[in-house]
Amino acid sequence: MSLIKSISGIRGTIGGRPGEGLSPLDVVKFTAAFASFIAKTSTRDSRTIVVGRDARLSGSMVRDLVVGTLTGMGFDVVDIDLASTPTTELAVTGEGACGGIIITASHNPRQWNALKLLNEHGEFLNAEEGAEVLRIAAADDFTFAEVDALGKVYTNTTYNRRHIEQVLALPLVDTEAIRKAGFTVAVDAVNSVGGVIIPQLLRALGVEKVVELNCTATGDFAHTPEPIPENLTGISDLMRTGVADVAFVVDPDVDRLAIVCENGEMFGEEYTLVSVADYVLSHAPGNTVSNLSSSRALRDVTEAHGASYSAAAVGEVNVTTKMKATCAVIGGEGNGGVIYPELHYGRDALVGVALFLTLLAKSGKKVSELRKQYPAYEIYKSKIQLTEGIDVDAILAAVKDKFAGERITDIDGVKIDFAESWVHLRKSNTEPIIRIYAEAHTADEAKALADRIRGVIESL
Repeated sequence: MSLIKSISGIRGTIGGRPGEGLSPLDVVKFTAAFASFIAKTSTRDSRTIVVGRDARLSGSMVRDLVVGTLTGMGFDVVDIDLASTPTTELAVTGEGACGGIIITASHNPRQWNALKLLNEHGEFLNAEEGAEVLRIAAADDFTFAEVDALGKVYTNTTYNRRHIEQVLALPLVDTEAIRKAGFTVAVDAVNSVGGVIIPQLLRALGVEKVVELNCTATGDFAHTPEPIPENLTGISDLMRTGVADVAFVVDPDVDRLAIVCENGEMFGEEYTLVSVADYVLSHAPGNTVSNLSSSRALRDVTEAHGASYSAAAVGEVNVTTKMKATCAVIGGEGNGGVIYPELHYGRDALVGVALFLTLLAKSGKKVSELRKQYPAYEIYKSKIQLTEGIDVDAILAAVKDKFAGERITDIDGVKIDFAESWVHLRKSNTEPIIRIYAEAHTADEAKALADRIRGVIESL
């Protein structure tokens, strides 16, 4: 059993003893701690918290615990039921609520679930705020409401439709161009909420032919849910039959978007953001942001449009903070997460689908041809298992000193930028490991760079 308490929320495997897995007692404790935090910090007069969930098997059980705890803390609850992470984020502002909880373990397998915590802006808590929720939980520093102050529960299942309407209203989403293109689009939604909202979005965009794979929201995931190439053999094989012009794959909570070309080849999760940013920048020049472990291709595309690129520490809240500071017009993460502030500050696969299809329609190209016009990079990911007790910070400091002649960024581990490549070293918060991410123009070059840095670390 696993239970991971972090500043971004709590996640774990369902079952087990309290404190060892995500047990009902743990759900209640952390929900109560979050409610206590919101009561002290929200600037809104509202005493309403929005709750949404993905379709995983434990979702309804955890939802009942969360809703009961929030009403027990004296908060009204707007239950939007099965909804994506970005839909829930929009619902918080749509309801004028003082916070939100998304019940989803994102790309984790079916035995996992989690509570993702949102502030009154429908955005994730920052590090300081998340740490305070953990403190409150650890100290049992919360008080439940008396009987006359209990909250009420309201159900509102309109937010999928509202989310789609807001995406369609974006000036850079051209539904007429998409309709005229006559695309056939395939979707793999791993049997979660994406199977409900993505086909609805596509039809609203003017796509008449939608091929649905794993689009029944049972929560019984058809494959390992993280949308990376090794998990997408089914949709890739389907595309090789010539069934569609493009395929979209989303994770269980629909904040990550992977694209598959018409020939079954992967577009590349890093290039979801790159391609969408290229389209946005061609119409609305401005700055961009991604995290330190994302492809250099976004920087190249941004500079080609005469704008500035900035890197943020890993984590969505760090990316959005940097986006606000630099007035970025688009940003996100290389895992297929697109953040488009014109709608909201959150990774949103629906925005990614709409903008990409508009780009594709206007380009007149096949998806594989579109992919070839972007800078060619490959990322290799590895890790080093360390003995318990090793001072990881000291190791990273030594690596930083050894490569002092290169451009170093140390806001999140150590990133070393070489002329034609980079490597990023980060320590895990939950395991005695160092994660190694390396990027170069070819996969072999990226692996060689990662192996080189691994050798340096092992010599230390």
